[in-house]
Amino acid sequence: MTIGELADATIVFDLDGTLVDSAPDLVRALNATLDLEGLPHTKLENVRRMVGRGARAMIERAAEFHGVTFGPERLDQLWAAFIEIYRADIATDSRPYPGILEALGQLANMGAKLSVCTNKRTELSNQLLDALDLSKWFSAVIGADAVTDKKPHPEHYRAAVERAGGTVRRSVMIGDTSIDVGAARAAGAPVIIVSFGYCDADADKLGADVVLDRYSELTPACRRLLAARP
Repeated sequence: MTIGELADATIVFDLDGTLVDSAPDLVRALNATLDLEGLPHTKLENVRRMVGRGARAMIERAAEFHGVTFGPERLDQLWAAFIEIYRADIATDSRPYPGILEALGQLANMGAKLSVCTNKRTELSNQLLDALDLSKWFSAVIGADAVTDKKPHPEHYRAAVERAGGTVRRSVMIGDTSIDVGAARAAGAPVIIVSFGYCDADADKLGADVVLDRYSELTPACRRLLAARP
């Protein structure tokens, strides 16, 4: 690997289920929110399949398991309650995935700009990254509230690339769900899926260019994909 080889590249990461295994803290906040409605708790494995579209959708889907639908006003109230509960205890059990620190270091040493594109709110994303000492790696963190249209809309992905100082033509998306694949594809960028994240389907069937089983494979995969770009 050559130092500076990726100096014109931007590597964009999803957050929950890609950089960080945050489900244990998310399920605790979700279940505390469901308690406000007297609804049964949701299991951790179910929450892992709900995370990709953001907290509001997660609350909706958890309630639908029990045949409950909230009106817009009550959903707003529960969403606000969830945010406060989660913010107060955001990283008790959340951890970076094995190998991610080494992979971020490799990419940075090769000159790549790193960015986060997440359907989590920006301030919560920054809080979580700060708590896990990950913020130092990223030139930009673009949450769902920082754009008009969130993932899978390509605007979100483009913003994450451009606000880090990069170009979509020389970028790669790293994610774990069909939402990440959709955003990258719509923007015209290659995409890598991690098989150990919060996949909402079989990782091999999401249509990614590469499926990774471990982060030691990330830098070589990014190099291959970028070398194939015109």
